[in-house]
Amino acid sequence: MPNSHKPHFLKPLLPDFHNGVTIPLGFFSQHIEGKTNRKTWKLRSDATDQTWEVIQEGRRLTGGWKDFTTAHDLQIGDIVIFKHEGDMVFHVTPFGPSCCEIQYTHPHIIKEEADADDVPSFSFDYCFQAEVTASNLKEDKLVISFEGATTCTALNKQCQEIILVNKEGNSWTVSLRFSEADGMYYIRRGWRKFCRANRCAIGDLFVFNVVGDGKTTPLMCVCPEREE
Repeated sequence: MPNSHKPHFLKPLLPDFHNGVTIPLGFFSQHIEGKTNRKTWKLRSDATDQTWEVIQEGRRLTGGWKDFTTAHDLQIGDIVIFKHEGDMVFHVTPFGPSCCEIQYTHPHIIKEEADADDVPSFSFDYCFQAEVTASNLKEDKLVISFEGATTCTALNKQCQEIILVNKEGNSWTVSLRFSEADGMYYIRRGWRKFCRANRCAIGDLFVFNVVGDGKTTPLMCVCPEREE
């Protein structure tokens, strides 16, 4: 990723998330620990002009976090991205279970998940099917293959990582590479671990939605089953 992008991390919301969330160790070590003595985070979102103060205890966000999640009507299965704006200020962007960005109606915080037509960068337009095979497990390598992949606004050729998210909201950060030789994106070092953690068998199929803005680390979310 370009050096100009702001530090950020992703948190799938799991049961009991109202009581607090854990800051990923890598982000905490690199951007928080030893960098500041402040123990209060200031959270902002596009839903409101209000700034929410949340207490950091160790690697946990606790006091004030429940108020933030309640005001934004966050639910189990939602995904939130924390982007560090500096000086312990974080811009928080929530996504729904389908990995579409959640839209809020002003002035009251009224949640609705954006339609695909409203936010094309976060839509099912970038869906593709992946099969678990003996060869891609052995090579720990998966081709990201769908029409328009090379022009997809969710991806960036300089991106070195992508985050896989299953239907339960659990996430795995894996290596991402773009091959100039064949013009394709590949997942490397992490695909096998993802498959094992999700108890996949050879022949299993996933439908993934690629989500991103081309600037921050993209997501590749398992699409929920949809009725025809």
